[in-house]
Amino acid sequence: MSMSDSDTSSQGGSEYKTFRQISRDRLLYEMLRSAKTGDSKSSWKVLIMDKVTVKIMSYACKMADITDEGVSLVEDIHKRRQPLPAMDAIYFIQPTKENIVIFLSDMSGRSPLYKKAFVFFSSPVARELVNHVKRDGSVLSRIGALREMNLEYFAIDSQGFITDNERALEDLFGDEESSRKGDACLNLMANRIGTVFASLREFPYVRYRAPKSLDPTTMTTFRDLIPTKLAAGVWNSLMKYKSNLPNFPQSETCELLILDRSIDQIAPVIHEWTYDAMCHDLLNMEGNKYVHEIPGKNGGVPEKKEVLLEDHDPIWLELRHAHIADASERLHEKMTNFVSKNKAAQIHGSRDGGELSTRDLQKMVQALPQYSEQIEKLSLHVDIAGKINKIIRETGLKEVGQLEQDLVFADAGTKELINFLRIKEDVSRENKLRLLMIYAAVYPEKFEDDKISKLMELARLSPDDRTAVYNMRLLEASSETKKSSIVPFSLKFDAHKKHAARKDRPGEEVKWQLSRFYPMIEELVEKLSKGELPTNDYPCMNEPSRSFHGTPGSPSASLRTGQVPAPHSMRSRRPSTWARPRNSDDGYSSDSILRHASSDFKKMGQRIFVFIVGGATRSELRVCHKLSTKLQREIVLGSSSIDDPPQFITKLKLMAADELSLDDLQI
Repeated sequence: MSMSDSDTSSQGGSEYKTFRQISRDRLLYEMLRSAKTGDSKSSWKVLIMDKVTVKIMSYACKMADITDEGVSLVEDIHKRRQPLPAMDAIYFIQPTKENIVIFLSDMSGRSPLYKKAFVFFSSPVARELVNHVKRDGSVLSRIGALREMNLEYFAIDSQGFITDNERALEDLFGDEESSRKGDACLNLMANRIGTVFASLREFPYVRYRAPKSLDPTTMTTFRDLIPTKLAAGVWNSLMKYKSNLPNFPQSETCELLILDRSIDQIAPVIHEWTYDAMCHDLLNMEGNKYVHEIPGKNGGVPEKKEVLLEDHDPIWLELRHAHIADASERLHEKMTNFVSKNKAAQIHGSRDGGELSTRDLQKMVQALPQYSEQIEKLSLHVDIAGKINKIIRETGLKEVGQLEQDLVFADAGTKELINFLRIKEDVSRENKLRLLMIYAAVYPEKFEDDKISKLMELARLSPDDRTAVYNMRLLEASSETKKSSIVPFSLKFDAHKKHAARKDRPGEEVKWQLSRFYPMIEELVEKLSKGELPTNDYPCMNEPSRSFHGTPGSPSASLRTGQVPAPHSMRSRRPSTWARPRNSDDGYSSDSILRHASSDFKKMGQRIFVFIVGGATRSELRVCHKLSTKLQREIVLGSSSIDDPPQFITKLKLMAADELSLDDLQI
């Protein structure tokens, strides 16, 4: 069974499916369900995966989805397994020699571990490995399927994926440039990006950031050629799929823009004030896992409960891209509305009409079991928002955030930073470090006159914190670049704002003073969509015709403002104050978000994929959701990893630290 173009293309079929929906459907239906053949239709199966494919599966599907497709047991191919000769097995594995050897060992001889094997490879398998399998006659008769799924990426979001190259920043941008390490990293990345397009049956125009050093007398560094090399690797992969994969489009269906971390050094370290970003930045979460403390029954020891902050939670889906003040306000409204409509909730609520405590909410759950799920979800988010707001107050984060924004927009400079560091001695070490990293990105020339090292002394930064600041230079745009349009913010500003790393965008109303900052990809994607991205700076592997912009065919396809709420970009028109008025419209209720999330995608133009080498940020993911609604095209963000500021800073410290281990570093 193979997918037809209409199943996956962004233009085909009546029902539009998002990037992650297609990935999930392929794993569940094309792979797991296709193993239900003949006499095995009713029987349970074993699913065997390796450490990469188990992550692919866990990002795209839930355990309940897998069980629904007849899988009763999930096993690790590298661990000793119990023989189950009466059961069929589905192998979802990388096409490595080691995996093939283990598979043959499982299924050969007189006593195979399983009755029949359905084998699915995550990426193209080498011919010699297929021949290796075919040579074993006893195994051949026990194989129900031997197929390439071409799905070796990690769908971290409905519109985002990673290739899981966690060391990309270190391997590709590090001080000690190692071409062998770098090429291996880019090769794996290119192959995994290729499987995204094979899986979706999309053939992209491939655009990439050109080398910045345009002077023929200057030697181009490996670092400068990263997007070029990756684009070539992706192109080679696409050409193979175009020749060999059934139903792979023969003409272009979408656009891919390959960038690297040098296009925006500020986004990974500046404080992003949305609910999602604040959760991951301030709460020491492990991935999307949050540990929620619930009061014990009858005043006993509090219970700890792990919850996942993901799309299946309608409140998370509604609030994740909202400013933290807005999110807190809406949560308060939801709780107030719920209590006012339920007399039992009023009895068990706060006696003095003040804020509801977690214990009050727990009493409500016991008194109103029919609403337990609703109250527990609200209770969870009230708890999270409360913790975030407490951290913001206790660490003086609003003042730090204001200075960050002012440095980026050139409303503050060296003098203001010195004053801040002198007066605010109680500001945390990490926040001082982040301010100095932003300063280094805005004023790279200050490395030369020793100004940055003096500021680091004033901030009393530790040696490894100083390493992070110095390593910002490894991501710096070259001097030639600054004269070119390759960096979108090299525009003419007011004379006194010549150092502005951003300018306020015309037509973009700033809703929150602390949210003026926008990631650079917002401008680049808009230019790409309009066909205005300069080809000198962003060449195309396919050399497209001038007429291709991939915009929706007719004006009727555009979203009529105010009619349907944006499914993801929650920063719609808002007053430019810390908290918004309380007259929340129903378009922002959690149910309405879920109801309209898919309908907004019905009439979409061709997809745009943006890939950032060296780690993407939550602000960049948010922008992709926002632009999908604005441009009426699904914008999919890919990267080697998704990094919250503490992770990014750790990686920067490791870039020039051969002898340093993660245990030596403080964050």
